[in-house]
Amino acid sequence: MRATVKDVARRAGVSPKTVSNVMNGVVPVSAPTRLRVEQAMAELDYVPNLSARGLRNGRSGVIALALPDLATPYSAEVAHHIVEVAHEQGWIVQIEETGSDPVREQELMTRARSNLIDGLILNPVVLDESAVKVGVALPPVVLLGEVTQQLADRVFVNSLTAARDMTLALAKPGRRRIAVLGTTQGRGSAAAIQRTQGYEAALDILGIPRDESLLIPCEKWTPETAAKALDAYLDQHPVPEALFCFTDSMAIGALSVLWKRGLRIPEDIAVAGFDDIADGRYAVPSLTTVSFDKRTIASEALRLLTERMGDRAHGQRVVSVDYSIVERGSSKA
Repeated sequence: MRATVKDVARRAGVSPKTVSNVMNGVVPVSAPTRLRVEQAMAELDYVPNLSARGLRNGRSGVIALALPDLATPYSAEVAHHIVEVAHEQGWIVQIEETGSDPVREQELMTRARSNLIDGLILNPVVLDESAVKVGVALPPVVLLGEVTQQLADRVFVNSLTAARDMTLALAKPGRRRIAVLGTTQGRGSAAAIQRTQGYEAALDILGIPRDESLLIPCEKWTPETAAKALDAYLDQHPVPEALFCFTDSMAIGALSVLWKRGLRIPEDIAVAGFDDIADGRYAVPSLTTVSFDKRTIASEALRLLTERMGDRAHGQRVVSVDYSIVERGSSKA
């Protein structure tokens, strides 16, 4: 005979409702109780009937995570933590890539409204083209990142103040010609806009005149495109005293270009990134960066999404995750 929820409850010494709470992930359950229930499920080889459960409570047990580019180390690390936290809470995660395309975002929103998934964690890129807008019926959704709006819950790191603080840190030894890599000329991602604004705010604080020639555009934030952009820039411009790359991946591409040109880091040029990916810690030299806890981002996003599922009417909730400037070998003389 196939084991039932009641069988699991008896084995774990809890109520059937508690077993359901563990599986649904909506109502918080203490870690010891969750462990007893999961052990009982394993011992009885219990497999939940997701179709029947969905008919009873209107939920599939599945949430979606949509990131712009799954090929980046940053996306991989964020996805890892969200899947881990979701698993601990009993959710199945469907991972999607939007390619920074608002049409794909809209398709995922439609899927959520059709109850094919219970909720959505979405990382939009461009504010004006985001699928989250006035007049659109929103399913339970939490946004990650810099796109600012008044409609959906959001978890973010303050890119403007982080970029400001990083620029100030690079300037501390007396550096004045600080360039940035990752500005955009076209659609302009929210992250690029805010990080550029933070850089310019730091220049204003330092009394350094803004110099358009120190803004290095790079539309796609990958090591390859960053390397090409920096190579082309250095063919036409003198070497700046410092280079602030808008992601660690771009900074790693920049390190490669600078090494090939025989430039010493940080003696000839200091380099910094943003995101504190594992690859940056093991670069040579190790990469100075804006660091923040990605598991905290995952935990807060899941918390807000779960709360939104339980109460669709409550007001917008916004969580700002703390960051720190971590100075390593690429900027410390």
